[in-house]
Amino acid sequence: MLVGPKRLPSRPKTLSSPFVRHFPFRARGSFASVNPIHSPRLRLWDDTSMAASMISRHVAVIGAGAAGLVAARELHREGHRVVVFERESRVGGTWVYTPGTEADPLGTDPGRAVVHSSLYKSLRTNLPREVMGFGDYPFLARADGSGDPRRYPGHEEVLAYLEDFAREFGLEEMVRFEKETVGVGMVEEGGKWKVKWRMRNGGGGGGGGGGGNGRREEDVFDAVVVCNGHYTEPRIAEIPGIDLWPGKQMHSHNYRTPEPFQDLVVVLIGSAASAVDISRDIAKVAKEVHVASRSYEDKTLGIQPDYKNLWLHPMIEKAHEDGKVTFLDGGSVGADIVLHCTGYKYHFPFLETNGIVSVDDNRVGPLYKHVFPPLLAPRLSFLGLPWKVVPFPQFEYQSKWIASALSGRIALPSEEEMMADVEDFYSELEAAGIPKRYTHNLANSQFEYNDWLAGQTGSRPSEEWRKKMYSDSSRKRRAGPETYRDEGEDETLVSQAHEDFAKHPSHR
Repeated sequence: MLVGPKRLPSRPKTLSSPFVRHFPFRARGSFASVNPIHSPRLRLWDDTSMAASMISRHVAVIGAGAAGLVAARELHREGHRVVVFERESRVGGTWVYTPGTEADPLGTDPGRAVVHSSLYKSLRTNLPREVMGFGDYPFLARADGSGDPRRYPGHEEVLAYLEDFAREFGLEEMVRFEKETVGVGMVEEGGKWKVKWRMRNGGGGGGGGGGGNGRREEDVFDAVVVCNGHYTEPRIAEIPGIDLWPGKQMHSHNYRTPEPFQDLVVVLIGSAASAVDISRDIAKVAKEVHVASRSYEDKTLGIQPDYKNLWLHPMIEKAHEDGKVTFLDGGSVGADIVLHCTGYKYHFPFLETNGIVSVDDNRVGPLYKHVFPPLLAPRLSFLGLPWKVVPFPQFEYQSKWIASALSGRIALPSEEEMMADVEDFYSELEAAGIPKRYTHNLANSQFEYNDWLAGQTGSRPSEEWRKKMYSDSSRKRRAGPETYRDEGEDETLVSQAHEDFAKHPSHR
């Protein structure tokens, strides 16, 4: 029986260690920054009681993508017993490319067979590999020259890096492959969590045996870390008149290659990295590609340099029964298909918290620092929710914090203090005019956030070369979306990165 949570044991004595609570950022260029204010005081164990207070917990990690893998490593390092549940037959999560797509091209049918990955075949990273890697396991080109040595490699190289990472630290032994999590909920006694899973294709993998197709099993854990990713449940643009428009629609989640768009007139909605990539990919074969977004400046609209069939427009005003799509500037085009490159929704269909945690306009909350629900902390945590960030290093910082909180090496503020912090944060977002759906956008504050996390666990803060390299890469991407990946590198920053990597040699 799943019931409400029990209150956790009392916390240790509060010490006077002020730290930053909120992080200034702009969710979009026009939003005002949220001012940083002070946070509840950090609670620490004193040195004499440290060893006695360390706790080894039985922890379930949901997902074996990049977030789940580094969570498993940090939890194991902290002395916890870890089981990772992965629905697929290999590690890598969204970085496992599959040419298959869903039967519903929009991805809105709740009964559809879900394809987890959103990778398209031509995808290359939009960050240099030096920036992307985990802190002590650099994302280096392979020493034997195999693979993709480019600084902005293809998705296959990222997957190979994650597989190497898993092997290097023995993580595959913790993974129960082909075990799809179908239920996570609180049990009646002891503040524990019950995890239910379904066998897929017979099951298997480290930590669990085989089994028949569809067979369900369950186990009880002290804590759960949710790492199921957020690139699977499409977010669709609302377009007046679209129900009567005769053309086709799809979401970029189901985009793989440009060939199906041969000689078509395509209206693509979006302006983020995938929209930029896919619009250029499709333009190779389509008759016309018209990209619509609220983010484009007037001076960038119109036919694009070096293209004869690619236009930028303001957002769509309406779709019409005669097949035309009109834009807010009065322009129109007869289109065959609308392709939504409009992002994704946070989705946790397996999770039951009796209403304590919810998703409201893509805000997962209430969460303290995007990780812990105050009422359920530290037994339930979410890893990898922030977006417009360098993901892998941030996953690592969050994982160290979660692992340390579970072991008792550090202690979180009280439930009341954490909730007050969350409420203040939400109030500041509202006062700044920032919609709920931008709650987890850390575009301009990710490194401050990472450094705050580092301070909680005594970890090394973000390297200055990493910050500068990220900034330079972002600037080049905006200035030259077609060419930035293959432009010359900043030899000084690359040299600084490799000097740092020498302290953490990779076995790649």
